[in-house]
Amino acid sequence: MIKVYVVDDSAVVRQTLQQLIQGDAEIELMGSAPNPLIAGPVIQKTRPDVLLLDIEMPGMDGLTFLRRIMETDPIPTVICSTLTAQGSKMAVEALAAGAVAVVAKPRIGLKQFLEESRRELLTTLKAAARARPRRTGTAGPAARAASVSAAAGASPARRSPLAGLHALAVNKPVVIGSSTGGTQAIESVLAALPGDSPGIAIVQHMPEKFTAMYAQRLDGICDVNIREARDGERLERGVVLIAPGNRHMTLRKSAGQYFVAIADGPPVNRHKPSVDVLFRSVAECAGADALAIILTGMGDDGARGMKQLHEAGARTIAQNEETCVVFGMPREAIKLGAVDDVLPIESVAGAIRAFDARG
Repeated sequence: MIKVYVVDDSAVVRQTLQQLIQGDAEIELMGSAPNPLIAGPVIQKTRPDVLLLDIEMPGMDGLTFLRRIMETDPIPTVICSTLTAQGSKMAVEALAAGAVAVVAKPRIGLKQFLEESRRELLTTLKAAARARPRRTGTAGPAARAASVSAAAGASPARRSPLAGLHALAVNKPVVIGSSTGGTQAIESVLAALPGDSPGIAIVQHMPEKFTAMYAQRLDGICDVNIREARDGERLERGVVLIAPGNRHMTLRKSAGQYFVAIADGPPVNRHKPSVDVLFRSVAECAGADALAIILTGMGDDGARGMKQLHEAGARTIAQNEETCVVFGMPREAIKLGAVDDVLPIESVAGAIRAFDARG
């Protein structure tokens, strides 16, 4: 049984979650609390398998509570956050602090929304139970990279002047797919890249309205320009485009340049955006010119698309098991024979630089 502990100041949310969880044979509601001050001593005494945590609460907010947990005794944590600008921003900060996933909740029609999203919620909790969150320090991977850069005499916020010169050069695209644990993994990769890196397109499984905040946060701490992708936007050097939540992203080539297309459609592998959708489009339009990377995540999204890329001659990399929060997606790609190299997350940025240097 997966033991779940809920921390949310809404009695309606706690009651609804209790009803939803009780109906699943694999999950047990260990208990609940209206705020971290009450929850802290309980989970210290009896550790849950998964923590389902609200962000905006009186007394102590969920983000502060999460950071304390991750610095001492990491617990796989799923954030249950409101679909508001403030809620989205804090949820993204929570992902950066070590939360493995986010479940969105609206302010209106909450009980009905949670009931309709029951399957997704239970799947997320089960995936989180398999996660292996790593203990964090007070500074995240991007902050540590920034401090190293600053120590070397460079400003982490400075964009490389070469980025503009290379913008119209032939760009060999880099594509990345990830899910559970991917927000931290992506941050560590992008924070280690220079401002004139090749164009990168990313699919990270994340709810609608959270991807823009996530891109904005990364843009403030990395040398490359990072933003949520817009339909028809060109993928150029020094730019990272992140697929919007609840929309698929593909790549197409025109006049030697690559452009993203953003479209609605049914979920693929239960996800929208789907890594497979992006990878397959890149196999068709870029082939051997592309570099594809699959990072930590639950399930098999991206594995078949990476196989198609591999057969088209693209270079393919998977994150290794030791540094994954969940080794599902990389493992499935490896099992298909779709991967050239298996690397720790600390080596992925170097592989991107090496790919770019080969010309």
